[in-house]
This record gives sequence, C-alpha cells and structure tokens, in this order.
Amino acid sequence: MLDPSSSEEEGDEILEVEHKEVAAPQSLGGARLSPGRAADGHGGTGLQPRGRGCGVGRPSSPSPSVGSDKEKEDLEKMQREEEEKKKRLQLYVFVMRCIAYPFNAKQPTDMARRQQKISKQHLQTVKERFQSFLHGETQIVADEAFINAVQSYYDVFLKSDRVSRMVQSGGCSASDSREVFKKHIEKRVRSLPEIDGLSKETVLSSWMAKFDTIYRGEEDPRKHQQRMTASAASELILSKDQLYEMFQQILGIKKFEHQLLYNACQLDNPDEQAAQIRRELDGRLQMADQIARHGGRFPRFASREMETMYIEELRSSVNLLMANLESMPVSKGGEFKLQKLKRGHNTSIMDMGQEDENTLSKSDVVLSFTLEVVIMEVQGLKSLAPNRIVYCTMEVEGGHKLQTDQAEASKPTWGTQGDFTTTQPLPAVKVKLFTESTGVLALEDKELGKVVLHPTPNSPKQSELHKMTVSKGCPDNDLKIKLAIRMDKPQNMKHCGYLWAIGKNVWKRWKKRFFVLVQVSQYTFAMCSYREKKAEPVELLQLDGYTVDYTDPQPGLDGGRTFFNAVKEGDTVIFASDDEQDRILWVQAMYRATGQSHKPVPPTQVQKLNSRGGTAPQLDAPISQFYADRAQKHGMDEFISANPCNFDHGSLFELVQRLTLDHRLNDSYSCLGWFSPGQVFVLDEYCARYGVRGCHRHLCYLSDLLERAENGAMIDPTLLHYSFAFCASHVHGNRPDGIGTVTVEEKERFEEIKERLRVLLENQITHFRYCFPFGRPEGALKATLSLLERVLMKDIVTPVPQEEVKAVIRKCLEQAALVNYQRLSEYAKLEENVGRLVTPAKKLEDTIRLAELVIEVLQQNEEHHAEAFAWWSDLMVEHAETFLCLYSADMDAALEVQPPDSWDSFPLFQLLNDFLRVDFNLCNGKFHKHLQDLYAPLVVRYVDLMESSIAQSIHRGFERESWEPVKSITSTLPNVNLQMPKVPNLTVSSVNLPQMPSFSPPNWMTSNDDTDNGSGTSEDLFWKLDALQTFIKDLHWPEEEFGKHLETRLKLMSSDMIESCVKRTRAAFEAKLQKSSRATDFRVPQSICTMFNVMVDAKAQSAKLCAMDLGQERQYHSQIDNLIEETVKEMITLLVAKFVVILESVLAKLSRYDEGTLFSSFLSFTVKAASKYVDVPKPGMDVADGYVTFVRHSQDMLREKVNEEVYIERLFDQWYTSTMNLLGTWLTDRMDLQLHVYQLKILIRIVKKKYRDFRLQGVLDSTLNSKMYETVRNRLTLEEATASVREGGMQGISMKDSDEEDNDN
Repeated sequence: MLDPSSSEEEGDEILEVEHKEVAAPQSLGGARLSPGRAADGHGGTGLQPRGRGCGVGRPSSPSPSVGSDKEKEDLEKMQREEEEKKKRLQLYVFVMRCIAYPFNAKQPTDMARRQQKISKQHLQTVKERFQSFLHGETQIVADEAFINAVQSYYDVFLKSDRVSRMVQSGGCSASDSREVFKKHIEKRVRSLPEIDGLSKETVLSSWMAKFDTIYRGEEDPRKHQQRMTASAASELILSKDQLYEMFQQILGIKKFEHQLLYNACQLDNPDEQAAQIRRELDGRLQMADQIARHGGRFPRFASREMETMYIEELRSSVNLLMANLESMPVSKGGEFKLQKLKRGHNTSIMDMGQEDENTLSKSDVVLSFTLEVVIMEVQGLKSLAPNRIVYCTMEVEGGHKLQTDQAEASKPTWGTQGDFTTTQPLPAVKVKLFTESTGVLALEDKELGKVVLHPTPNSPKQSELHKMTVSKGCPDNDLKIKLAIRMDKPQNMKHCGYLWAIGKNVWKRWKKRFFVLVQVSQYTFAMCSYREKKAEPVELLQLDGYTVDYTDPQPGLDGGRTFFNAVKEGDTVIFASDDEQDRILWVQAMYRATGQSHKPVPPTQVQKLNSRGGTAPQLDAPISQFYADRAQKHGMDEFISANPCNFDHGSLFELVQRLTLDHRLNDSYSCLGWFSPGQVFVLDEYCARYGVRGCHRHLCYLSDLLERAENGAMIDPTLLHYSFAFCASHVHGNRPDGIGTVTVEEKERFEEIKERLRVLLENQITHFRYCFPFGRPEGALKATLSLLERVLMKDIVTPVPQEEVKAVIRKCLEQAALVNYQRLSEYAKLEENVGRLVTPAKKLEDTIRLAELVIEVLQQNEEHHAEAFAWWSDLMVEHAETFLCLYSADMDAALEVQPPDSWDSFPLFQLLNDFLRVDFNLCNGKFHKHLQDLYAPLVVRYVDLMESSIAQSIHRGFERESWEPVKSITSTLPNVNLQMPKVPNLTVSSVNLPQMPSFSPPNWMTSNDDTDNGSGTSEDLFWKLDALQTFIKDLHWPEEEFGKHLETRLKLMSSDMIESCVKRTRAAFEAKLQKSSRATDFRVPQSICTMFNVMVDAKAQSAKLCAMDLGQERQYHSQIDNLIEETVKEMITLLVAKFVVILESVLAKLSRYDEGTLFSSFLSFTVKAASKYVDVPKPGMDVADGYVTFVRHSQDMLREKVNEEVYIERLFDQWYTSTMNLLGTWLTDRMDLQLHVYQLKILIRIVKKKYRDFRLQGVLDSTLNSKMYETVRNRLTLEEATASVREGGMQGISMKDSDEEDNDN
C-alpha cells in the first residue's frame, strides 16, 4: 500500500504551488475554476462544468478592449483545460478500478514480440559505424567480398531516403535492417566460388556475425542482451504498479493525484472493489429494466426491431460479467452459489418462483480458522524445587492437544508455537501447566494451573500475561502465563465483532451477540451470529436486497452507543456498536455486501459537509474514512463517488484509446499500431466492465489508426484488417456470435471509415516503394492488397469480382509508375537541366545514368515486392512497362538531339537490352520493341558505314602497302579496357565513319607475338572485322530474325572483304616477282613472305569471321577456303617458276660449253695454254656457288618468315621437282653429246648441293629420289667416268659422297 503520510505531504505541497498559480490570473481580472465538491449521489456531474462560485473579476478597463478579449480567451482556454483535466481524472478512476480488480481480461502472452524501434539518432549512429568500418577504422577483419557487400548495403539501404522516411514513420526496427542485409548478401554468397571445407552457410553466418558487430559498435554485448531481456519482459507482462504508472503518463495524472485516488478508492481492498463491481452491474441492470419498462434513451438503430434485442444485449452482457465475477475465487469453504441475476434490486428480471430454493441454510455457511498459540513463559512459580521439570499443554476445545518442551522450574520459558484449525468463530483455547510427578506410583503428572481464552480475529496479536486458575494443592496463588494467540481472518469472512441487534424475523430480542459477515459467493453474503464453541451460526440474515445505513439512537433500546440498520421491504434489523469506528467498519463492510447504490455517509461526515468547518478527521474514524476526507479536501470525492452508469463510456473509451495509441506509437518499440499486452488488457477490461460496444471500440480504433497512417505513421495493415473485419461482420449482421444490434451511427461511421480506408490503401499501393521500402515491414504489402480486396466487398459474404479488384490495383500501379519515375527523375537531378543549354553529350550521359537507376528500381521491385504482387503479376508487368514508357520519353528526347551518325548512344542500348532480354516478362515487350525499333536503323547505318569504311581502307591500304610485316596489333592500334564502344574514328574523307568499339586484341593476335604476321592493311582489316562482329554480337539483339540477319550480313561482308584482300595480295605478289631479278643474285624479299602470311591469316580468320551453321553460308565459307587455297597454289607456282627461270639462266651459261661449238674449243685451248704458266681458277665454280648461295638464302628466308609449314613444304617440293625436271630435260637434250668437263663439274655441284639442302629442309625421300633425279645422277656419273679417263681426273669433284667435298666451298 502507498504510504499515506508521504502522499499527504506531497499532495499539500503541490496544491500549495497550484494555489499560487491560480492567484496570478485572478489578479489580472480572470478567474480559475478551483476544485470543488461534488453533489452527493450525482456522479454524472463529474464531467459537467463547475459553478463559478469564485466569480470573474472586474476588468481593469471600463470599456471593451483587446486586453479584455485576450483575458476572455485565456479564461475560456483555462476552463477547457480544467474540464479536460476533470474528464481525465474521472477516466483515470475507471481505469484504476479495471487494473485493481480485473475479472474479465488477462494480459495476453501470445502476442508477437515487437522489436526495438530505430530512431533518427540511432540511424545516424549506425551510418557512422558502417562508415568507420568502410574507412578501415575498426578492428574487424574482413575480405574484399564482405567489404563490397557492406558498401553496397550502405549505399543502397542506409543512405536511402526511403529508409529515412521509414524511420520517421516509426516502422523501422533493428530486425528490419538485419533482414535486409541478410537478403542482400544471400545472392552474393551463393555466387561465390566453392571452397573445399568451407560451406556457403558458414560464410553466411560469419558475415552476419560481422554485421552484428559493426551494427552494435563498441557496446558491450552482455549489457545489450540484458537490456533487451528486460525490455522484452516489460513488453510481455506488466505489474499493477507498472500499469498505474503507464496510464498516469497516458492521461497526464500527477503522482499525488494517483495516491489520493488510490487510497480513497481503496484499490488495495479486493472486497471494496468487488462490491463496487456489483453495484455497477446492479445499476446497469436497473437501467436496462428502466429502458425496457418506460422506453426512451434508445440509440438510433438500423431497424426498429433491434430495440428489444438491445435490451437483451444489455442483460446478457451484464449476465456474462456476473458469471465472470462469480467465477472469481472467494472463500475456502462455502460451496453454495446463487443463480445469476438473483438480485434484490432487480425483481423485474428475477425468477421469484425460485426464491426459496436460493435461501441460505446454516450448513451453507462454513468458516475455517487457523490459530497460532505461542507460549512464552510462566511467572509466579515459587513452590517447586528449582530442578523440577515443568511443561505446558494447549488445546482448542474439541480438537487435539499439543505439549511444549520440558523446562526447569527455576526458568519456565519456552517460546513454543502450536498450530490449530477450527470452524468455530469463538473457540475456547485451554492452556494448562504441569509438573512431572516424582512419586513411584503416580500415574499422571500434576496440574498446577490453567487458563481458558476465547480469541476472535479482532483479538490482539501480541503476547500478553494471563492469570491462571490455580489447581487445588498448588500453593502458588499468583500464577501468570505469558502467551500470544493469533487467529487469522478467513478469506470469506469480511468482518466480525460484537454487536447489539434486534429484528423482526431474526434476533427478535435485543441483546449483544458475536456477528460474522460471511461471503458465500460473489453475490451472496450473510450476517451470522455465533455462540462460543459453535461452528454453525445460531441465526443468519441473507443480505440480498437489504440496504444498510447509519441511524440515530433508538429510544427504548439499552445497550450500544452508535446505531445502524439494514432495511428491506417488510423487514428492518437494527444494530448497535460500542464505538463509532467499529460502526463505520461494519457499515462499510455491509455496504459492499448488499451491492446497494446508495452510499452511507457517517453522521460526522454529514455534519462536516453542512458546516464546512474543520478538516481534521474524527479520531474514532477508520483509515478509509481518513483517506476519503483527504480526497474530499482536494476535490477528488466527485470522481470517486461518481456513478459509472451515468457516463457515456463510449466517448470516454475513445479518448483513453486514442491517448493510449499516442503513447504506444511514441515508445521505444516498432509497434506498427499494435498495443502492448498490458494496454490490451486494460482496454479489454474497460470495455467489458463498462459496456463499451465492440463495434464502437473498433471503429474508434480504425479511425485513430487511419489518422496516424494518413499523417505518415507506419500502421500494420493486418491490424487494420482485424478491426475492419470485426466492424464489417457487425454492421452486415454476420457476427460469429450471432446477429447483434447495429446503430445508425455505427453504420454511417463504418461507411465513412471504409471510404477513408479504401483511399489510404490505394494511396499506399500507389506509393508501395515508399510505404513499404525494401519489402519492410515483412508481409505488409501483401496484407495491404488482401485488405483492399476485403474493403472493396459490398458485404461480408459476397466476394468482389476479380476484375474489379484488378482494375483498382491496375490504376494504382499506373499512378505508382508515374510517382516512382517522377521521384527518380528528381533524384537524378534531371530537372536541373530544364531551361538551360545542355550539350547532347551531357544529356546522353544523364539518360544513361537515369537508365541505370530505372533498372535498379525494377530490380528492387522484383526482389522486394514481386512476392506480394504474385497474384497480380501481370499488373506488375504492366507497371514496369508503364514505368519504362515514361523513361522512353526522356530517352527519345535525348537521342533526338544527338548528332547524325553518332554512335555514343550504343552503351545505352546495351545497358537496357542486357537487362530486358533476361527478364521473361519484359523481353520483347512494348518498351523493348520500341528500343529495337529505335536502334535497328542505327545499327544498320552503323554496319553500312563500317562496310564502306573497311572497303575503302582495303583499297587505299593496299595502294600504299609496303608489305612490311607487323609484329603485333597492339603496336599500331589502341588497346583500351572493354567497357563501352569508344575508339578514335577511322578517318575517311567521304563519310563520317563510326567509332570502332574498344576491344582488347583478339586471341588469335596475342598468341603469335614473337612472329611476323601479315601486312598492316590485312591486320587492320581482320581486326576491324573481328571487332565489328564482336560489337554486334555483344548487342545481343533480342529479335531472332533481325539478329540472324545482322550475323549473316557480317559473315557475308567478311567473306567479301577477305576475298578482296586475297585477290589484292595475289596481284601484288605477281607484280613483285615480275619486277625482281632473274639471275642468281635474286633474294626472296620480306614482302613475299608477308604476302604468304596474309594468306595464312586470311585462312585462319575466314574460319571465324565467315563460318555459319546454315548450309548456304557454310558453302560460302567453303568458296572462301577454295579461293585462298587456289591463290596459295598460284603464288607457289609463280614463285617456283621464278626459281626455274633463275636455274635456266645458269644452264644457259653452261650451254656455251656444248661439244662442237667454236666457243667451247676456243675456251678449252685458252685454258690449257694459260695453265702452263699461271694458276688458272677452276672454270664454272663461281656460277655453281652463286646458284647454291641463292638456293640456300631463299630456303632460309622462306622457312623463317612464312608462318605456315604446309605452304613451305609444298613450295619446296614443287621447287625441287621443277628444277630437277629442268636439269633432266637439259641433259636429255644433250644425250648424243659428251659434256664438257666444266659443265660436268658445275652440274655435279648444283645437283649434289640441291639434293642435300632440300633433304635438310625436310623434303621427303620419295620426292628427292625421283626417277628424274636417278636419270640425272646416272648421266652425271657416266660423264664423270668418261671425263676421268679422257682428262685424267675431275680435280676432286665427283658424284660420290665425300666429306672433303662437303667442306669444299
């Protein structure tokens, strides 16, 4: 219980301050309403304006002025505040009683636990913590993948203005931010490569642990857990003191006011609270009876027949409350229970025929008492020897006997307690003192003395000395025993004591009796009189229908000082007590028991009210009267004594519910409009106890929730659905508990709220990205759609046609597309460019940036909101198309201002197309087709210009071609990272050529960095063709037919370009050979090798650039291959022909030595003559050496510079065969002639060196040892033998293999 002294001091102190505050306005001519005293029995006046007894001071100015108007406004404002204060105090009294003695509701334990709310300050702190982590200012070890995930989470979620709005609405919790991060990283973790021994779940849990560490910061996790545990406990269940404190904050009640009301209402006294409930229910039944009999005061119902039903509802609701109250535990004994509604004040609805059946009998009243007897010591024991043993026994008459421990006579102290139970309100407790007998023949111990006591529950509890009755033979006449007897008060015994009484049917003789007020059940009380040592009452009076009140002393009745009576029709029982305080306690107890509406006022209180004198309470008054006097002094008595039946509890409940909702939305939990369990408990109890209609309750709740939601607060649509469904079932007469009354006001208000709810839901669906950012709160958007479908129903049974719902949602999503795009444009700051001169490049850059944001929005819609719209997925596709259509307007405008033949917009197409082509719903949709129609001419134009550019570059390139080989394409062309097409223009004067995409060198180019490749023109051609095809391929054109057309065209174009390249190379090859020397001084130039390499590259590139899977194109590719092959053959043939011509020139020189010619004879004679005098060189060896050197140099050059081994082998085979055939033919022509020795030596040298050199170059033996070679070899061997006989030797030159010959020249 609250300390009365502290509350009194605090109350007086605060009131003193308030009186000082009141004095100021009064001194200025205003008036303040002071707390007054309520009229007796008129509780309804608690909310009425008070009388202006203090008056309004005279204005300082004799004429009206601005100052007087202001004072009048201030006065009216003060009056309104005073009335509001009084209303809240009265409301707090009702709420306090609901908390003090609940008998209908319990605090629910199955409600979803609410998470801690994130405030603006907390959000800023979390942002700073994540920034610190990203800047490396924390000790958290993380890999690059986790850092990237946190960076993305920070940029996308924490910095989002939608999250800021969600925090401002009170709907963002720590759980929301954690779940968003978890969903954000799941895809990232799943896409990571598999690591042996490390599962994806382990990585996910590790990342979440790091996230929690970052989110928590430097806080001690143990303190955080303790705080969370404590807050969770307070969220689940609250004590009564916590509930009082909460509603003090809700209603603005001061602490001292609570203490005054708490004590005056006796909230700690369950009997008083139960009696208050019985009086309230009795009043409600009387009101229902009065309405039923006299009519009037009916609310306006939807139909006239509901008036009768309304009366039945009132009675059944009270009947239910009585049943609930009856089920409350009352006593430890009585099993008797009365029928519901059998109240004396409600005879109109009471079954009089069963009255006798419900009359109490003596056996129905059962009391059970517990006694504690504690024996302390015995005094005056002098006759016994000090060492004699003494002990005590104790018993309740009719029960068992207990004994204390033994003690010596010199010190007879024990402190032993004995516990007894009895059903006698006036039991006899016997305590005896014994000493052990020392005689041998003694059978029993000797009794020294005894005492018989008759305790009552009102007897003193402390130990007292009692004089003992001394037994015969005990010389100690002054024996006293000190003991304490504590007799408890049973739960069902409300009061007891001695009273004088006389009645008509019971207690017919005026005498003093011991009375006990017994509660048999919640609605049955009996006044019973008892005699000593009797368990059953002598007489009893059932208090049903009696009214108790104070009376004046009755003449002729001697005994008793203060009187009161219990009156019933036809019977009066008069009671008298010996003191005033006892009378007040008896009247208060009987007042609670009778359930009467009239509250008895003690005569001393009446005198004080009449005289207005003296504030000190009577000394003989009980403490409850003391608190009542204090409450009266502070003006609180009108709120305490107010009759609840006289109030409009509908409006009062609407106020307390609205204030409770405000308090709930401002606490530290993300409640989304859900009350806490304690708040639900109090509101449920209030509605049940004071008869607030369920539909009215939920309509008020819906109205309050809608008002908060319309002002930006986050309200759970599931909560709205619950209340709306209840109201709809009530208004449409489809309640689960049967048809109930429906008032016109409820019906009209329901229709108004239904329209407001429909507008709100449509607005939320329209702004779904901002009302439910990132799909939070979880399931809210889906619940909103479900609620909209429910709201659109005409009644509770008939479902709304799906097409109608679809039309509403379609309209909302169309508006949502506009809203989302407008906000996205504002975010992208495109509006800043309006009215300013913006370059086309800047506009295109902004459009690409906006396209990235558009894609991000659509991806977020798919990720976070698609599940909610799963039933309306086609509408979400329409929404996306509408959204893209709005973007297309800006895109079209940006593309229109681009200069002609500008290719900077291709990145925009790639960006959008890469997103759209993988989306099943948007691929080849309206916007996608528009995008294709927009870019198809651009792509065709681009390919046309590229074709023209490449054709011209081939023409001009080959005209200026130096046929110098290039090592690598990277030495002559830019190498930029592959991001978006942007490369220097290929300058051609006739057209504005497209910019080539920036690609890294093709794979086929980077594999031969150490070898010479083709010419600059050919390499440039192949690179352009490859880059163009790669660029077109990377466009991923979505329409298959047009994409196939582009591919086919590029393949055919590549074939044509390569064909042109091959033909130009072949022509240049032939021209080059024609201009070269025909003698042995000819050297194979680098350009010849380069031309061969061009063919090699052309063949390799044609396989990639010209090949297609279809038959016709594949055949076209075969034609390119055939062309290349034929060209290579021709080039080899031309080169071999060149080599044959050189050999022919050598053979032409040898032909001068033919036998029979003049030159041959003259040359032989000259040499012979000169050789006699000087050393003449061997004739013909310089010709042989020159030819051998030419062959070897040509072989080495071709082997080194040409990159295709097959071509080299083919060339060498033909070269060897052709020259050998030429030698054979030359020798055959001279079959009849003998070779000149000089001819023989040169031919032997040439043939042997050629054979060996070509064998070293890898020419096969089958080719080397051909028939022609054998013919030549045999002829030269024969000629060698003939020359040796004729000339006397060949000077070391022979067809035979010899090491010496190998070393010769």
